[in-house]
Amino acid sequence: MYTSTASQPLRATALEHLLTVCRRLNLRRGITGMLLHREGRFIQVLEGNPDTVARVLESIRGDSRHHGLRVLLEEPIRERRFADWTMGYRPLQRRASAPTGYRDSFADLDTGSDVGTAVRALTELTLWFRVRADDRSSSSVETDPDEVLDEDGVPRHDDAIV
Repeated sequence: MYTSTASQPLRATALEHLLTVCRRLNLRRGITGMLLHREGRFIQVLEGNPDTVARVLESIRGDSRHHGLRVLLEEPIRERRFADWTMGYRPLQRRASAPTGYRDSFADLDTGSDVGTAVRALTELTLWFRVRADDRSSSSVETDPDEVLDEDGVPRHDDAIV
């Protein structure tokens, strides 16, 4: 999971084109995940073979359409959270009134948060996205972050998440 900032305002048509191209490439590469965009900020989750994810991330890092890329979470996973999405997308909108504990920003993750905080944020983000995407064809994955590694600290799955 990473965050970055757009170098300049991104029009809806440019974002739609970007999503179309990335979905096609991600399908070929075996990459799944999702992208959130709000007020020039991006948060993206990438899942797949660790080497492939690393190559995709390096390509993204070199893209001049954004800057300030910061990896918030990078670790092995047992199960993909977005297994059927080559790139789910949802624009984030502000809510006038929100319940206590509602997270509409991940700005606190930019301040050098620990892995536990990033895992909790990813879980919140995943649940938020699943609920709002209304994807009835796939069930929500509720994975305890501690289940990612076995008792010896060895990854339980061959995929990685960034």
